[in-house]
Amino acid sequence: MRIALIGGTGKEGRGLAVRWAAAGHQVVLGSRDAERARQGAEELSNLAGATLEGADNASALEGADVTLLSVPYSAHAETLRGLKDALAGRILIDITVPLQPPHVSQVHLPAGQSAALEAQALLGPETKVVAALHHVSSTQLIDPKKSIDCDVLVCADDAAAKATVLALIKDLGLRGLDAGALRNSIALESLTPILLALNKKYKSSGAGIRFTNITA
Repeated sequence: MRIALIGGTGKEGRGLAVRWAAAGHQVVLGSRDAERARQGAEELSNLAGATLEGADNASALEGADVTLLSVPYSAHAETLRGLKDALAGRILIDITVPLQPPHVSQVHLPAGQSAALEAQALLGPETKVVAALHHVSSTQLIDPKKSIDCDVLVCADDAAAKATVLALIKDLGLRGLDAGALRNSIALESLTPILLALNKKYKSSGAGIRFTNITA
């Protein structure tokens, strides 16, 4: 599968890119700066043991089966507006959390209640938005050989899009769990500031979540 990572040169995008490339997917990093994306792709190719590509955001979407958005919330709406036409008919994995620096360990609900709901409202029904991967630390992801003790909650209104993303999460070496409708992304995004608070309190390098008594 060809996966485009918009904002893929950031910490979270880099780890996901390496793991998906190592699992055999075609991965292209997208950035506002095409040269930065190409340099990042070259660096990550060495980590993944596979060839990654780099391009500007619009070019990265060409031929992509799935797109992942990994940008700060402050750039979320602007980025989506610029790519709206190119995203039509595609699956968009939105991992954005509406953090409000410097109070990143406190829950903030945006006007649209969650970043994923805002993305769906902005893009319209032509794009299938899936909320996922909010709770996996970039420090855990970057080593493709490292086992990560963390579950991934996945929310979406489109069943086929959700199934596709759950399969991709398995390819990351993680357990994905169907957490219901896209509206439930309000809870998913709200958990991230709590994990950040736990990291600070207990000096963790990347707290995650694990659900018990579920076979999946």
